[in-house]
Amino acid sequence: MAHFLSAGARVPAPIDGRLVGRVVAILRREAPNWKAPVLNLIAVQEREPFLVLIGCILSLRTKDETTAQAAARLFARARSPQAMTALEPKEIERLIYPVGFYRVKARVIREVCRAIIERFAGRVPDTLEGLLSLKGVGLKTANLVLSQAYGKPALCVDTHVHRISNRWGLVRTKTPEQTEKALRAVVPRRYWVEYNGLLVAFGQTICQPVSPHCSRCPISRLCPRIGVRRWR
Repeated sequence: MAHFLSAGARVPAPIDGRLVGRVVAILRREAPNWKAPVLNLIAVQEREPFLVLIGCILSLRTKDETTAQAAARLFARARSPQAMTALEPKEIERLIYPVGFYRVKARVIREVCRAIIERFAGRVPDTLEGLLSLKGVGLKTANLVLSQAYGKPALCVDTHVHRISNRWGLVRTKTPEQTEKALRAVVPRRYWVEYNGLLVAFGQTICQPVSPHCSRCPISRLCPRIGVRRWR
C-alpha cells in the first residue's frame, strides 16, 4: 500500500554528522539481509585491484546482474593487464556484451591496460592522481578502487549515495560530484570505505528512487524523507 506525505506532517530533523555513526551501524547490521552491490562482491571475492577496476568500468550504466555475468566471462579469459591487451578488441566486445556501451568499454579497457603496463609497471595505481590519469577512469571509479580494492579512505558517490545523502538532509547538493565534496566534511573518515557499499545495497532494496519501502526501513524514525512524497 502506498502512503503519501500530508501537509504539516511531522518528520524528523535532517540527519547530520553526529548521527552518521549511528546510521552506519544500523545499516551495517541490516546489510546481510540485502543483495550486496556486484562491485563489493568482486572486491570481497577477488581482492585484486585490477579486477575491481575493470569491474567498475563494466558496471557504468549497466545493471548489476549484467555486469556480474560479463565480468565472469571476461575474467575467465584475462585477469591481468598483460593478458587483457593480448585479447583482440572484438573478443573483448564479445565477452562483455550486452553491457552498456560495450564497444566503447572494450576500447577503454585495452587503453587502460596499456597505460598500466607502460606507466605503472603493470600495477594498478593506488593514488587518486594515478587512477585519474588513466584515460576513461573518472572520480567514481577511482574512489571505488581506492576504497574497495586498497582499503583506503575514499568516498565513492554514485546515484544511490547522492540521492540518499540528500534524502537524509546530510547534504544539499545537485550533482554526485558536489555530494562527494560535501560528504568529506560531514562523514567521519572511518566510515568512508563502507559508506558506498552500504548505501548502494540500501538504495537498491529499501530506499529506492520512487516509492521507497519506508515501512520496513531500519532508520525510518531518523529519516526526514526529504523530497519523498510517496512511499510504501
